[in-house]
Amino acid sequence: MLLRCDRTMIAILIMLDVAFHAGRNGTVSAADIAERANLARRGIEPLLQTLSRSGLLESIRGPRGGYRLGRPRRDILLSDVLDVVTADESTDGGPTGQLFEKVIEPCWKELDGMVEEQCRSLTLDDLVKRAEHSGMRRPLPEPITFSI
Repeated sequence: MLLRCDRTMIAILIMLDVAFHAGRNGTVSAADIAERANLARRGIEPLLQTLSRSGLLESIRGPRGGYRLGRPRRDILLSDVLDVVTADESTDGGPTGQLFEKVIEPCWKELDGMVEEQCRSLTLDDLVKRAEHSGMRRPLPEPITFSI
């Protein structure tokens, strides 16, 4: 179920943070992502690895390493992120009973379908534009300096 799944929301937040602060060419560290999101770095590492393995993020090693988008932000749908993050989720252990099975579960599936449909029409680029429209400023790239 997608509605208000914290893991899904954190994955989208991670992707947006990378798109907003690093884009396709720069990188951001896991520590910076965690700090800006007010999350524990240890807590987001598994999601970063999952997103990297899927190709949505690219992991760069080295002193200037970190994470950057695996493809242009206009080509990454929110549904791509959802598919990756929810692929291994299990629905075992949830509620049961007639009210749940006959009323709540069908209603939730319908709502879930609506959310999925919206996610198939939104890109990471759309979210970056929303962030900019809300008044957030993207960081300026560091100027190139030479010293001889």
